[in-house]
Amino acid sequence: METSDNTVPMRLKAKLAEHHLLASDGSQTIYGKPVWRSIAPGHEPERLMDATRAQRDLVVFAHATPATGPNQCAAWVEHVFSHMNLGVIVGDAADLARRWCTLTDTRVLSVGMIMATSAHPFGTDGRAWGHVGIYIGDRRVMDSVEGRVRTSPLDAWISVYGVMADVQWGWLGGIALNQLTKTI
Repeated sequence: METSDNTVPMRLKAKLAEHHLLASDGSQTIYGKPVWRSIAPGHEPERLMDATRAQRDLVVFAHATPATGPNQCAAWVEHVFSHMNLGVIVGDAADLARRWCTLTDTRVLSVGMIMATSAHPFGTDGRAWGHVGIYIGDRRVMDSVEGRVRTSPLDAWISVYGVMADVQWGWLGGIALNQLTKTI
């Protein structure tokens, strides 16, 4: 799905209005967050072709790992990372967001980083537990939603899940995959 035109931002804006989440100015949510978050020129995140072997391995594992069920986004992320044999890190999406995700500049967004928000307004589970996915390069994010794994454009993912709280990113467990010398 290409997001360079206004189709996706306009659909998101309509959905927010339908659910009474759009502020009266039409450019922000009722939570004071921008409706659409484009990636600014010069702020491009890492491309898959520039990733290390360990980062690319994680992307392969993400594509091979089945969904873990409804409302199990964090479990899916944990399963993907378990294939890397780097230890087990558990928690719900909000826990992962608070513990490991502190970055917001897309220039430092690297392949294999988790992206998370501590809360989103799409269902009671989203309000309580947030959401988490994995950046796989080339402005794409993979996550597990409603019992299926999907790939979404980065700007759409940040905009949709950033309605209530900012989306941030970082290395799960503080383990920078781009610094690993051991390959899987």
